[in-house]
Amino acid sequence: MTEISASKLFSKFAATIADLCGKPATFVLAAGLILVWAISGPFFAFSETWQLVINTGTTIITFLMVFVLQNSQNRDGKALQAKLDELILTSQAQNRFVGIEKLDEQQLREMSEALTRKAECIGDAADDRADLREEARSSLAD
Repeated sequence: MTEISASKLFSKFAATIADLCGKPATFVLAAGLILVWAISGPFFAFSETWQLVINTGTTIITFLMVFVLQNSQNRDGKALQAKLDELILTSQAQNRFVGIEKLDEQQLREMSEALTRKAECIGDAADDRADLREEARSSLAD
């Protein structure tokens, strides 16, 4: 099996598992299993084996789900980034924003601060225009 087909197979598996795990029925099933385990405690005299069953089961499931969910999260993030890049490229936005997810933390912080300053300037200009329109309306009303 090639690496690409194994990757595709795992991605499909991860997407299916992530989808199933996000359903209310899956939560109810998991809660039901915990309830059955808890109710069975007295029958097993709350033994160490009884406790080990739930501890081992939940640990294994949690460990495996980390990889499944991370794969789904990575794919979703890459898909979203590709969509944003396409919007940037086909709009009047600055193309320098394409690929900024690859910048280091300091570069991202600097870009964010520059955008915040730019947004404040645009907001101030919009407020000034609104004030001028309001003044013009009130002078026409007088």
